[in-house]
Amino acid sequence: MWLVFACGSALFAGLTAVLAKAGVRTTDSTVATALRTPVVLAGACLMVLLVGSHDSITQVPGRSLVLLVSSGLATGASWLCYFKALQLGSVSKVVPIDKLSTVLTVLLALVLLGERLSAAGALGVVLMTAGTMLMIDRNDLTALPRGLRDGRSWLAYALGSALFAALTAILGKAGIVGVESNLGTAVRTAVVLVMAWAMVAVTGKRSQVRGVSRKEMCFILASGLATCASWLCFYRALQDGPVSVVVPLDKLSVLVTVAFSGLALHETMSARYLTGLLLLVVGTLAMVV
Repeated sequence: MWLVFACGSALFAGLTAVLAKAGVRTTDSTVATALRTPVVLAGACLMVLLVGSHDSITQVPGRSLVLLVSSGLATGASWLCYFKALQLGSVSKVVPIDKLSTVLTVLLALVLLGERLSAAGALGVVLMTAGTMLMIDRNDLTALPRGLRDGRSWLAYALGSALFAALTAILGKAGIVGVESNLGTAVRTAVVLVMAWAMVAVTGKRSQVRGVSRKEMCFILASGLATCASWLCFYRALQDGPVSVVVPLDKLSVLVTVAFSGLALHETMSARYLTGLLLLVVGTLAMVV
């Protein structure tokens, strides 16, 4: 059953990126992150009520709570980087870099969680890394140093998103032990909500909230609903399945994203890019096997 939830997570995660891109065309990425987080939290809390796990919140072990809060902080950092990257770059470019978190997650799972990696899995890591590199334009790589200085590099933010996403999965896996998955998701999301609005306040962007257009607000909220569905599926899969398999399956959302970015956003992909995408998918499937 965890395999079904992992596939559902991939589908909704793929839709999230396209909806989010449409919502940050003129809206500040930090503001958009703060606006969509309450939607995710509401969905997570609803699931907690439906499964009746709200009574067990006082029974969450202290260690698990610390890990879930840490996972929430990592998630918040990943989201802020991800939405900034989407605002600066195209969806078809940003999402593959974000999926590099799969490789980082597997490596961390080997070191920190003691999970094993088969020969096919190791080959998958190599193929995914190679595929991701092919999907990056050479111009973006050469412009990275300058972008780091002026804060305008989508690639730098995408790499930051991947790093924090990997930490999110590891901390989430460790923190979910002995905790109902929906309750764990709600705790983490509450942390993200506080962090996102704190960033809005610190950066002096509260006045921009009222200026968000109705159309972009709809896309932002829709992306929150998609994220909520993805998270609920993802953490339900993590509770029963190995992180080194669940995470790669979740990252197949890149196929959904690329398809929608081409059809809905009319983004173009070169032969080099599609070759990289193929290697990324084959590598992911190898890790699952």
